[in-house]
Amino acid sequence: MDLGIRGKNALVCAASKGLGKGCAMSLAREGVNLVITARGKEALETTADEIRKATGAKVVAIAGDITTPAGRAQALAACPNPDILVNNAGGPPPGDFRNWSREDWLKAIDANMLAPIELIKATVDAMIARRFGRIVNITSGAVRMPIPELGLSNGARTGLTGFVAGLARQTVAHNVTINNLLPGPFDTDRLRSNLVFHAQKLGKTPEELARTRTEANPAKRFGTVAEFGDACAFLCSAQAGYITGQNLLLDGGAFPGTL
Repeated sequence: MDLGIRGKNALVCAASKGLGKGCAMSLAREGVNLVITARGKEALETTADEIRKATGAKVVAIAGDITTPAGRAQALAACPNPDILVNNAGGPPPGDFRNWSREDWLKAIDANMLAPIELIKATVDAMIARRFGRIVNITSGAVRMPIPELGLSNGARTGLTGFVAGLARQTVAHNVTINNLLPGPFDTDRLRSNLVFHAQKLGKTPEELARTRTEANPAKRFGTVAEFGDACAFLCSAQAGYITGQNLLLDGGAFPGTL
């Protein structure tokens, strides 16, 4: 299916690997011009070359930390008027809330709540003026089913979700949608580091824990970045203009709710 976004311009954050890279690749396959960001310049350039070779898309790589004002300024200078914005940033580390300082909380909120809001603020009015915009925030399945040791992420990402819920109803009349993608267990570096953290606590190997967790998932596997990217591309499509303010959970059926 032609998603109707060929020639559009997208800013994809934290796209050197993992879920951000999957989103960038899927958008590039649809003919979208990309500006991709990440902190690690070498990995980012490698990803940009990979996307160019695989899709023929125009890809500009901007190394920088999107969670900082300077990093956002660099990204927006390269892509000042994106038609598509994919917000993404690495989540804060796991731990016990008793050990987290105020600075730990502020860092998490800056990265996983305020940074996306600042990028939305910088781009949404131009989208409204052009009568096309697609904003997708990569949050976490923990927004629906909190994970105790990821309390920093639970709190910051839920704050972003509440903000988006109100704004998304204001922009949709102008064909500007804002939605959230909530990943469950996907085969990424983040998941592997969490497996190491939990395996050490439980006295198991990461491989043993991975087998246990895939067996417990109704899909009997972890998700792939490619299928996550395709879900993002659809939410960015011309056909998705009637979908806004939603939280799409991609977790293989792990969440046990009816709604």
